[in-house]
Amino acid sequence: MSFWVYMLRCADASFYVGHTDDLERRIGQHKSGELPGYTHNRRPVELVFSQEFSTREEALVSERQIKGWSRAKKEALIRGDWKQIQRLAWGTRNPLPERLQ
Repeated sequence: MSFWVYMLRCADASFYVGHTDDLERRIGQHKSGELPGYTHNRRPVELVFSQEFSTREEALVSERQIKGWSRAKKEALIRGDWKQIQRLAWGTRNPLPERLQ
């Protein structure tokens, strides 16, 4: 069985991050408004990122990590810009070590 972490872009341009064991069904629930909560009044929503994991625990850890990220870091993740994610993780006061540039 696979588990997924996913990110939606809501109509108000905010992001929602969650995890599931049935990505297609869960996205459909968000889109239809079937799920109460954050996305219900922020539709339409668009899937902008998903990643598969082999355990629910791994997906949940990833979800919690991404939820704590800044908007800029989430946008870099959506683009697949790993260098920018590293830069943002180091912060502006701590430039990337030369080996990571």
